[in-house]
Amino acid sequence: MEARKLAREENGSAGIPLAYVDHNGNLTDIPPDPSMKVKVKAKNIEISIPKKDDSELESDPLRNGKVSYFDGSKGYGFIVDTVTNEKHFFHISGMIDKVCENDKVSFVLEKGLRGMNAVKVKML
Repeated sequence: MEARKLAREENGSAGIPLAYVDHNGNLTDIPPDPSMKVKVKAKNIEISIPKKDDSELESDPLRNGKVSYFDGSKGYGFIVDTVTNEKHFFHISGMIDKVCENDKVSFVLEKGLRGMNAVKVKML
């Protein structure tokens, strides 16, 4: 504490500059205008997960794709979605039917540790 006081006296600075947030949420060095203050009641603040809109609910979870790579000895592979051309990982535990490379399959996407994974993989 004493070192800060000595440094302030030597440099002649007024101290640490303050940052304020204006009524638009931007950082500024000018204190906010009290007349722009908006009073918010605590009961009007909502903290929740956004609800899914109807377009997301109507989408068919069943997708079609083509197996681009499959290693049976290691038990995993990749499927390329025919609509989005995205590559999705799948594991042998998520397979319903046995598949090989270049097979056309249907699958469902499920959130995994590293992204979306294909599960319920079934031959078409």
